[in-house]
Amino acid sequence: MSKLTHIFGELTFNEKVMREKLSKEVYEKMRDTIQKRKALDQSIAVDVAHAMKEWAIENGATHFTHWFQPLRGGTAEKHDTFLNINEKDEGVVERFSASQLIQSEPGASSFPSGGMRCTFEARGYTAWDPSTPAFLHEAEHTRTLVIPSVFLSWTGDVLDSKTPFLRSLKAVNDSAIKLQRLLGNRTAKRIKVFAGPEQEYFLFSKDLCRSRPDLRICGRTLFGADPDKGQQMENHYFGAIRPKVIKFMEDFDTELFRRGIPAKTRHNEVSP
Repeated sequence: MSKLTHIFGELTFNEKVMREKLSKEVYEKMRDTIQKRKALDQSIAVDVAHAMKEWAIENGATHFTHWFQPLRGGTAEKHDTFLNINEKDEGVVERFSASQLIQSEPGASSFPSGGMRCTFEARGYTAWDPSTPAFLHEAEHTRTLVIPSVFLSWTGDVLDSKTPFLRSLKAVNDSAIKLQRLLGNRTAKRIKVFAGPEQEYFLFSKDLCRSRPDLRICGRTLFGADPDKGQQMENHYFGAIRPKVIKFMEDFDTELFRRGIPAKTRHNEVSP
């Protein structure tokens, strides 16, 4: 295999890993949950949690976290170690239970509320989203098992950006299936929706950034270069990518591939 196919998805608890780590029966039920959007069969959660923990530890993980996207923007996480006290010999043992996988209570009291309320009424709960593969986050000395999750209040209100996305996928699926029935398709059971983000970014040298207070304080230029006029040929999509930039893109693509993200294209943008 090429390097790309060898490293692709190496940091993710993907279907290939599940096929190796789970029994055939558990794997099939888990596959139905992921691909057919069926409700998670609670009876397999113990086996999945154990397999996920073993895979994570084999790959250097010491902690796990439920990872979600709260409405305040950005992401949120709280890391817990796998270590538990073994009361029999007063030592420690690495454990990861089904309940730890499925749900966590990170609390919502630290998130903006728009007003005063009692802390005990600010509970927030994360719930594992099996449709997104768990993956490993690398720090300098350790790795953390990241469990993609949704975030809800104790009343069931949505507190994150992912739940509306998942509900939108279901709404599109339900409507598309109805349309298929009207068109005579009686066998279709699910419509698969693909969403691919387009990533654009600006790169600045550290020396330039240090000399620009506006970049350091605001994160953007307050007085930039004049805009291009007349579509000059030295600045277009297919222009040669500069050596420093291609080096960055190589590192960036490698990290995307390791997480199972199929980045396809790299090129210049048309911008001063």
